[in-house]
Formats: sequence, C-alpha cells, structure tokens
Amino acid sequence: MDKEESGSKKPVNIKDLTICEATARMLEKARKDGVETAFDRALNMKACPIGADSACCKHCAMGPCRLNSRDPYGKVGVCGATIDTIMARNFARMVAAGAACHNDHGMAMLALFREVANGNNEDYKIKDPHKLEDVARSVGIEVEGRSIKEIALDLYKELERTYTQVEGEIPFAKRVPEKTLETWRKHGIVPRGAMREIMELMNRTHMGVDQHYENLTKQCSRTALADGWGGSMVATEICDILFGTPTPVSAEVNMGVLKESEVNIIIHGHEPNLFESMLVSVNEPSLVKAAKEAGAKGINLVGMCCSGAEMLSRHGIPHAGNFMSTEAILVTGAVDAMAVDIQCIKQGLVKVAECYNTYLFTTNPRCHIEGAPHIEFNEHDPRACTDEIVIKAITRFKNRKAPIDIPNIKNIGIHGFSHEYINYMLGGTFRGSYTPLNDNIINGRIRGVAGVVGCTNPRVRQDWVHVELVKELIKNDVLVLQTGCSQIALAKAGLYTPEAACLAGPGLREVCETVGMPPVLGMGSCVDNSRILVAASQMVKEGGLGNSIADLPVAGAAPEWMSEKAICIGQYFVASGVYTVFGVTFPIIEGTKFHKLLFEGLEQQGFGKWGFTPDPYEMAKMMIAHIDKKRSALGLDKGKERVLVDMAARREMSAAA
Repeated sequence: MDKEESGSKKPVNIKDLTICEATARMLEKARKDGVETAFDRALNMKACPIGADSACCKHCAMGPCRLNSRDPYGKVGVCGATIDTIMARNFARMVAAGAACHNDHGMAMLALFREVANGNNEDYKIKDPHKLEDVARSVGIEVEGRSIKEIALDLYKELERTYTQVEGEIPFAKRVPEKTLETWRKHGIVPRGAMREIMELMNRTHMGVDQHYENLTKQCSRTALADGWGGSMVATEICDILFGTPTPVSAEVNMGVLKESEVNIIIHGHEPNLFESMLVSVNEPSLVKAAKEAGAKGINLVGMCCSGAEMLSRHGIPHAGNFMSTEAILVTGAVDAMAVDIQCIKQGLVKVAECYNTYLFTTNPRCHIEGAPHIEFNEHDPRACTDEIVIKAITRFKNRKAPIDIPNIKNIGIHGFSHEYINYMLGGTFRGSYTPLNDNIINGRIRGVAGVVGCTNPRVRQDWVHVELVKELIKNDVLVLQTGCSQIALAKAGLYTPEAACLAGPGLREVCETVGMPPVLGMGSCVDNSRILVAASQMVKEGGLGNSIADLPVAGAAPEWMSEKAICIGQYFVASGVYTVFGVTFPIIEGTKFHKLLFEGLEQQGFGKWGFTPDPYEMAKMMIAHIDKKRSALGLDKGKERVLVDMAARREMSAAA
C-alpha cells in the first residue's frame, strides 16, 4: 500500500465523521496505514452544487445545459426545458433506477421460487408453508384442500404479473386500503406492471417527450408504487416463504463479532440466496475440518448491509456493520473473505482489500467489479460458489501476515419483527391483531408510528442523524419501525433491547414494558420496507384511525440517504399517503413549482408529501407535528379515551336503535 503524500489532503477529524467507535478506530488505523476510504474521498471531493440542486440536464447532445439555482427561472435549456421539467426528469430517472434495482431483485427471488415449486431446485425449499398460504389468500388464490405445490405454482403465476403485466393492476393492489386505492385510481397511478412502468418513465424523461412536471410526477408515483407494492413486496414475501418468516431473535452487531482465532467470512449485498447457501457451506463438516487443520478454531460467518440484516432477522447471524463500515472492517486484517452480490457495493472495497490481502469476490452476473475475482453463483448449484469461497478464506487464514486489530465492541439486541410477529405479539396466538396498537394510539399512550430507514452517507456524521432522530421520537412516545442500515445504526446505539424503553416517553414506555419489546423494532433489509406498508394497511383495516393510509398518525424518514433506491422508496411512501422527510440533501430547488408540488401539492391531492432537513432535532419536530396534525383530524386530541367498535358491536347498536 502506498503512503499518502504528507499534507496533500485535508486532515481527517475522525470524531466528526462517525459516532461508531469501532469504525472510528479502524479509520484511524487506515490513516496510519495510508489507506483511503469513502470518508476521505467525501472530504476531498466537494459535491457538485449544480448537480445537488438538479439544475443541470445532460439528456441530449444539445447540452449539457446548466441553469442557475439562485435564479431558476432566469433561463431555460437549449430545447426550452424549464427548471421544473429538468428537475422532474432527473428525479424520475432516480425513481426509475431505484425501482429497477428492487424489482430485479424481486424477479430473481421469484424465479428461484418457481424452480423450487417445480421441483427443479432441491438446494432450497419452502420453509414457511403457512406464509405461502397467507400470501396466496391475500391475492385471491384458493388454498383449502390443495397441495403446497399447487398453491406455490399458482402464486408464482399470479406474482409474475407484478413484473410482466402491461394492463390491469398489480396483484398486491388487493392489499391496499380501499380509500387509498380509490385515490390511486382517481389519479391514474395504480401500477400495471413494473417493466411497463419503468420503461414508460424512462421514455417520458427522454428529450422531447414528457415536459410537464405534474405529469412526470404521476408516472414517478406509479413507478415507485410498482416497487413498494410490487417488486419489494414480492421479494419480502417470497424470501419469507423460502427462507422463513422472521421472529424476534437476540443477535450481536458491530465489528467485535469478528474472531481472530477463526476464519472470518463476510457476506455483503442484498440477495439472501447467496447468504443462505453460505450458511450451509460454513457448517459443512469437511470444510470445518479443513479450517481446523489450518489452525482455526472454526468458521465465523457474519453479514453486512441488507443481506446481513435479513440473516440477522431470520437466523440471528451476527452483523458487522452498515454501509459506511464496509471498507473500515477490512482494515482489521481479520476478514479472510468478503463475498458481495448486488447493490450498495463500493468499488473502493477492491483497493482496501488488496491492502490487507483480503479476498474480495463478486458472485452475481449483474455485478462485476474491476480488480475483484469473480466466482459465479448459480442457484442450481449454489455450493460450487460458496464452498469455493470458504476454501479460499481458509487459505487466507493459514497465510495471514498483517497484524489483526479487531475492536472489541459488540452490541446485543432483539431483531426480527415481521408484520406477522407484530400481529401475534400484540394480539396473541389465537387472535393476532393490530387492535392493541390502534387502541394505544387512540388512548394516547403511543402518539404515532414512524418508519426510520435507509442508508448511511459520508457527507454526514455516520449514524448520528439516525440515532438522534430516533431518540427524539421515542422520547415523545412515537413507536419506531426500522429497516436497512438505519436498523444497524440504532442497534449499535443500544436501542434494540427492551431495557431501551427507559429512553421512551411514559406512554410508549408503559406499552413496551407491558409487551416486553424494545421501543424500536427492526424489520429487515431495504426491500422489507414493504413490511411497513403492510403494517400501515393493517392499522387502517383494524379501524379507528381513518380510512386510508393518509389518515394515519404516521411519518417516515431517511435521515442519511444516499442511493436512488432511497428516492424511489420515499416516493412510494409519499404516494401511499405517508409524510416522508429526508436528510443530507434533496435534489430539488426550493421555491420552484416542482418543489411546491412534492412538498405541498401531493398532500392536497390525498397523498403524503415530502419534507427535508439535515438536522435530526428539526426532523423529529416536523414528524411529530405531522403526527399531531393527523391525531387532531381524527379527533384524538380531545383528551379522552376512544373505544374501537367492531362489527358485532355495530350490529348490537343497530338492533338497540
């Protein structure tokens, strides 16, 4: 590794970069070793101010055209495109890219499900037949008296329409509360099929096609909904069916999960089929024997990022850190192999891995990285890939040369709160229900519910915005649901234990202590944001909190977002009716017509709306104010306890009348 030239770059103030102690320690070591990470690059590469405001267009060769964000209406592009058209096109392409990522992932999981259902793949199996039946019922498939194979094949055919259908409504539209669905139909944004929506959105952003920001926004919503209620929801449900529906499990996070005396293998990415196969490989007796013969006590498998979050939730597999820790953990020298698949994989990992003689393998045909050896993963012979990675890792362990420095920091927490388990946890085995949640929102013990999700970003202090925001929310009796890298940030901060209820307000604390749950519930990876949509729908269907998702006292946030997937996620929550606040930056110029549409106009049409602030305390105030506004509209600010009225009670009242 080459030492940095003294004084050639800005000095790194580590404490300003991250609140993660383990990551900070490894960044200090990287600096001494002359190893560059994304934190260094972010410090030394100023974000383009024109691009940050989305004030440029490079969609044709008459440009690129650059407008002035300080005088957005002072000029137009060569073709005449206004600032609103340019920003809407750029925003739309982010939505399209994000939707493509999640839908491609969902299609891959559905293809594996098809092969398992057909009996063409025996390396995987249906582990949760009850979830299979529940999902089938939700889309109108008959299950009584039918075999698992029959149900599975029908479900595959039905869910395939999520992607390939060109007319009609996607299957999971059946799960959407009726009033919300009416709003979608009124505005023409019910998704037909993901391929159709993404293709049409990209077409509309081409030069000379759609040049009205309002019309572009409609297709943004339609495409985003094809992710949230389509590709992502399919991925979540199919993975539960194949690999098991999460239930609460105690698990460790942070870099201390690495073990100096064992072969350490990290899986980083988003598709759990690779990780599930690796779980089998690391427990293969012949490979465990080989590791011990090489001098190791065993093989230690850990996760990072979203596939790690899924395995954390399903199996309690230790998690080493979120997105902005993926380079830093290689600096420990203890990682013998890191295998990656798709999404959120930094190309910079290659150079860091080389510096510490760590194997970095790509495994997915859709994601090769220059300089990284590729071992193709094939679902029909998964062990060929994962066994080879284990063998390579054992070889590296045997020939370790660099000193090992593992931060002795581990945080234990409870993870794995699927929609199904929340339903059971609140209502019990025989009458699983969201009624207790609704009751406690109505009586005021729980003020509302917030989804805090998303990435980490080197443009802000790692984890800090996530942690401070969630602390403010639970202090004000807001129950928090989480996914993705945000979940890991809060787990490292100790908020995933029931004891963390002491940080909550009196009402939420009482509920947490009664149920025995943390005030922050982790639900899995970024595609598992669909679990939050299902939970919101169930809250509407239980009654007492309005007739649509837009009526609910809920809000969402992505405090440290960085990817196009995050923009797509935000748009599908907004289109579903949820006020959604982003931090770091937002790619729209304030004061423009497009900005006013997203931040005000969509709510007036019956949807949610966007919000923005980089400050976690201001973000909490904005979210709580919105929750209080929704409580007031529902009449829940009157200071009295309301009672849910079920259909049986309604009939009794009608008879008495």
